[in-house]
Amino acid sequence: MPHSHLQLDHIRVGYRVPGGWHVVVDDLSMELREGRIGCLLGPSGCGKSTVLRAISGFEPLLAGSIALHGEVVATPRRSLAPEKRRVGVMFQDYALFPHLCVADNVGFGLRRESAAERARRVGELLSLVGLSALARKYPHELSGGQQQRVALARALAPRPELLLLDEPFSSLDADLRERLAGEIRDILKEAGATALLVTHDQAEAFAMADEIGVMEHGRIVQWDSPYQLYHSPASPFVAAFIGAGVLLPGRSIGDGGRVSLELGEAEATQTPPQGGRDGALTVLVRPGDICADGRSPIRARLVHKTFRGPDYVYTLRLPSGSEVLAYMPQEDGHQVGDDIGIRLCGNRLVSFPAAGAQA
Repeated sequence: MPHSHLQLDHIRVGYRVPGGWHVVVDDLSMELREGRIGCLLGPSGCGKSTVLRAISGFEPLLAGSIALHGEVVATPRRSLAPEKRRVGVMFQDYALFPHLCVADNVGFGLRRESAAERARRVGELLSLVGLSALARKYPHELSGGQQQRVALARALAPRPELLLLDEPFSSLDADLRERLAGEIRDILKEAGATALLVTHDQAEAFAMADEIGVMEHGRIVQWDSPYQLYHSPASPFVAAFIGAGVLLPGRSIGDGGRVSLELGEAEATQTPPQGGRDGALTVLVRPGDICADGRSPIRARLVHKTFRGPDYVYTLRLPSGSEVLAYMPQEDGHQVGDDIGIRLCGNRLVSFPAAGAQA
């Protein structure tokens, strides 16, 4: 069984401000096993890049500890120097040296190796990332995706114990990001690397990571597989952040695990805590949970439609004023402003106790 490669144990990171400390990351714990690709996913300002800086040794800890390969490298009292942690970093802007060719960029961190060993390792990595034919080219002669591969090869060259990737796809076109994330994943898996990515883009996270930690206000609120994050979110925040969907008010019906909301009734995957009396729920409704039905008494106004190729994404306004999303086939032919009959067609809706529900 793979052993723990990276352990963060209740770490707190912040910086001093007049009158005290501003805490950016608080009581955060996680574990990443050898050969796995993890991801910290969250909105801007949630602290995910600060976690990377703490792991790499550029931010001190206020509390907790960080261990790499079983060795504690950081506590509030002791911190191993960044260059001694054997951690590689791939930056947002790639930070390639413009005056060095591709091969020399990749070999930059191998200056202590013999010329023969350096050449062998550079050739091995250029083959791994598919750039052998471009070894003598310079960064300005490469595409963004090729520059990204060079940066990855350079980060892998010294055989780091852990590779950190800080928003590595942010400078690329949106159409390239998900495809390249999948390609980078394949390269890392072939190299047997252990890596931790940070991003705010869930498509990148899903394409690349084995496990994802969703962050909110400096903490991981759920660490899970992409599948579980989508189908079994642990909180309304995770539910709203992962995938398309909206949160609507609802109410539990009896003890049978059913829920009632403006769109009708459905089975629910979660129920209020034991002893809850008012039954108030917050219900996640995704676009695939809604179907058109001309005979349905539930009507919604089409306020926006977006072409996706195989279908349209409709934005529908309910009588209450709430808006939901739905995937509709192209041949439906509805126009903005139309009233459409809809019904729930999802098998089981994710639900949570509503904030302030009485117990």
